[in-house]
Amino acid sequence: MFTGIIQAVGSIVDAVPQNGDLRLQVQTGSLDLADVELGDSIATNGVCLTVVSLPGDGFVADVSRETLDLTTTGTLGPGDAVNLEKALTATTRLGGHIVSGHVDGIGEVVSRHSDARSERFRLKAPDNLAKYIAHKGSICVDGTSLTVNRVEGAEFELNIVPHTLENTIFGDYKSGTQVNLEVDVIARYLERLILGENAADPAFSSGSGGISLEFLKENGFIKV
Repeated sequence: MFTGIIQAVGSIVDAVPQNGDLRLQVQTGSLDLADVELGDSIATNGVCLTVVSLPGDGFVADVSRETLDLTTTGTLGPGDAVNLEKALTATTRLGGHIVSGHVDGIGEVVSRHSDARSERFRLKAPDNLAKYIAHKGSICVDGTSLTVNRVEGAEFELNIVPHTLENTIFGDYKSGTQVNLEVDVIARYLERLILGENAADPAFSSGSGGISLEFLKENGFIKV
């Protein structure tokens, strides 16, 4: 688990294909690795990766096909900057929100513009994730815990303060940049809980059914 508070910006040293998946080597910059051991988790652009080797100035992790299919990790190459966060501990300040490091989908930067000393970003989420994004709710973008300032359909806006611009890879974003998105875990579990006994029905599995206005009316969540 993570908080979405980026601890350092690192860079990709190498991305080597390995029989259909990928082995990634990351140089971790100012991230303190003194307490990191083999098997520990480090969020890399919001993707929870398991440390398989510690070469001294970074770590090496294997990236599965599932992760390559659902995140931007497969597009990373030598020199690319990445947001880094070590897994939280029982004494960690939860300054952001609860982040699992399990990316839900890939979003895209639509636009950005200055707003006083901050930058306003407009992003588009995949249509199937739009229902989880709420005004003033939390969302994780490339591992960064952020507050949603506005929602219009599948598009949403973020206000990025100078500190975040300087200490994450947000400063490099431009129109068309693809980003990893993780929605609030509470929203995901709430959807399953509302399904009740129907959750065991394959027809209500993710991507093939789910909660609709008709479902809510039939089950008494909406009075007509």
